[in-house]
Amino acid sequence: MIDVNVWLGHWPFRRLPDDEPAALVRRLKRLGVIEAWAGSFDAMLHHDLAAVNQRLVTACRMHGPGLLRPFGAVNPLLPDWREDLRRCQDDHRMPGIRLHPNYHGYALDHPACAELLGEAARRKLIVQIALKMEDERTLNPLLKGLPTTHPAPLIGLLAREPRPPVVLLNALGNLRGEPLKRLLATGGIWVDIAMLEGLAGLERLIAQVGADHLLFGSHAPFFHAESAHLKLKESALAPEQAEAIRQGNARRLGM
Repeated sequence: MIDVNVWLGHWPFRRLPDDEPAALVRRLKRLGVIEAWAGSFDAMLHHDLAAVNQRLVTACRMHGPGLLRPFGAVNPLLPDWREDLRRCQDDHRMPGIRLHPNYHGYALDHPACAELLGEAARRKLIVQIALKMEDERTLNPLLKGLPTTHPAPLIGLLAREPRPPVVLLNALGNLRGEPLKRLLATGGIWVDIAMLEGLAGLERLIAQVGADHLLFGSHAPFFHAESAHLKLKESALAPEQAEAIRQGNARRLGM
């Protein structure tokens, strides 16, 4: 199983179970995860993203070699974002980057975002976009009013060439129905299942949009890692659908 949505570091507002890398890696291995795409909680609020990314790489190598694949943070509003992007690929050998538009203060229709996506495409990097990190109702009072990133501008952005593969993290708490169908129809967007809710949720989702652009993601350790696994177990999926979500789609995306 390939988990495309895990995090290292400490959530800034409370301690979480398994928020030490060694504990998280043990949990993931017990659940059958053979590869985990990891970002850093520090990336949301720390200004020095180069240092955040270096710590992420060090933690992945120390605690999860062969398992944890680091996805560095880049903020296109910072003057040195191109250097951060270069380091992610050239120095750290990352397969992709992870963006936090709402925490970093921009929408996806910002001109800098288009520049970043274009540069990531030229470098053949995967771009993950965390649309949100938690339910709006549980936000710390200091963050009340923090918007969920609206993904609709991606339809126009990904109509341009070159375009990178884009993975929307934590999207399915808000994104569904026709807006989701329109995004997936671009062919360049994938979504993880971490925030999918409801009994037989995967069955109903696949009936609407198919399985080709769905990825297994747990959002661990913010969510218990078992939660995403239960979504697979409680849905009656065809073997090829389950395999695509567990690892097949991610493996093709990360090649």
